Amino acid sequence: MKLKRFLLRYYPPGIILEYEKNGALKTKSIDMLDLSPETDTEELISQIRKSEPLITASRIGQVKLLILRLQEKLSQQDNRRFYLFKMLRAHILPLTNVAFNKSGSSFITGSYDRTCKIWDTASGEELHTLEGHRNVVYAIAFNNPYGDKIATGSFDKTCKLWCAETGKCFHTFRGHTAEIVCLAFNPQSTLVATGSMDTTAKLWDVKTGEEVATLTGHSAEIISLSFNTVGDQLVTGSFDHTVSLWDVSSGRRVHTLIGHRGEISSVQFNWDCSLIITGSMDKSCRVWEAVSGKCLATLAGHKDEVLDVCFDYTGQFIATASADGTAWVYSAASYQSIARLEGHEGEISKICFNPQGSRILTASVDKTARLWDVQSGVCLQVLEGHTDEIFSSTFNYEGDTIITGSKDNTCRIWR
Repeated sequence: MKLKRFLLRYYPPGIILEYEKNGALKTKSIDMLDLSPETDTEELISQIRKSEPLITASRIGQVKLLILRLQEKLSQQDNRRFYLFKMLRAHILPLTNVAFNKSGSSFITGSYDRTCKIWDTASGEELHTLEGHRNVVYAIAFNNPYGDKIATGSFDKTCKLWCAETGKCFHTFRGHTAEIVCLAFNPQSTLVATGSMDTTAKLWDVKTGEEVATLTGHSAEIISLSFNTVGDQLVTGSFDHTVSLWDVSSGRRVHTLIGHRGEISSVQFNWDCSLIITGSMDKSCRVWEAVSGKCLATLAGHKDEVLDVCFDYTGQFIATASADGTAWVYSAASYQSIARLEGHEGEISKICFNPQGSRILTASVDKTARLWDVQSGVCLQVLEGHTDEIFSSTFNYEGDTIITGSKDNTCRIWR
């Protein structure tokens, strides 16, 4: 094995090693999820050297510089206030979802008008309209970190794979017998997973367009799915009140997570693949151990359905959004609540952390999105201007741009 070069990853903090083994170029990452500006770099380097043979004595100076750069990034204060940069009359019918590519240079919008559009973030210019679906385009995603492909899932029961550069359609994945409502690329960008109202999830080969596997076992629609960061496992959440954990290579169900008393609304892995969180219409969020499938904690506190849940990038915090108009922040280590986010005048359908883990973004039916301080729960800013409910909102990778998509047929770029 020969180390070729280092790549820096700011969110979550880590160093990617690019190395050669038997003539092939490979990568592995050194995750530093607990890194802070106060971390003792000498001690950290000695730990890394013990566990990583590729880091030889001659490379220590380089590693130290990279760690110092990560610490410098972590110590930057984030007091940004966002302003409305552009309002795009994006579609002729309401938007369903918005998503950024990794660099944040472009983003996509899906709509009830049966199209997905690609936009240039800096200019707000429409680059391509992806046409071909015969019903609502509901689920959309870039194959990040690459960002050269887009997947769109539709109520027409198909998923399409597109070239992000040209807008050309590579493949149409056919096989589901009901609406596709969720999808995801695996981290390697070799597979697309689709979840459908037909109670199944399917895995598709990005290169050939062939179906790789059908994941059967749920007894009601699959509403949410997520790959872990390694890409060897997939989690699916269903209206049958259960969550299934699947082995991607075999298509075999590894665990069924049973305990919720209502439909599942949202599922996600943490970064190191050890935990899964699930949100449910039973007003709770649960934390599960991925290896055993055991329920570790039930996060109660909401007075109505939990509509969305997420981890921050490092996996230290959990955020939950509810139909009761509030959001909660919990510690992923102690399961204790840290903050309650109050201020919205209607249900909160979407929640996410900024990449730095210091801010939370919520989208609500009250026509606003809000920015909150994670530790204090204080509302820092209200993003106003939409004339109907906001269905979708997201940060770019740097955390300095936000897109909001609304039922009012527009999306807004905030910077």
